Amino acid sequence: LFSVSAPCALKSNTTCDECLQNVTCLWCITTKKCIEYPVKSILPSNSVCPLNDARWGLCWLNFQILIITVSVLAGIIIIAILVCCFCCCKCEKIGRKREDMQMERQTRLRKDRQKARPATVL
Repeated sequence: LFSVSAPCALKSNTTCDECLQNVTCLWCITTKKCIEYPVKSILPSNSVCPLNDARWGLCWLNFQILIITVSVLAGIIIIAILVCCFCCCKCEKIGRKREDMQMERQTRLRKDRQKARPATVL
């Protein structure tokens, strides 16, 4: 009852859309070959298909652009996290300084009041 997808090689010389119906397939535009995605090497080597001609998942998106886009997004996310951490630490330090200054003022006021009391009693 389950439809078994045809091996990638059988979809060579067809269309990119037809090849990429199977998620394990990689389409090479220059050779018009549908090949098994080389899972062991993570990225397809130039001998299999140049990155800018390789399509996987979407026919309109080449591997080179996909890698660049994912790298840029990952970099932006890492920078955003670091900026947030820096800002939180900075705000926490400012908050502590305010608390310390407030406590210092209150301590001074108490000391001033204590000094003023004996003076009024005499």
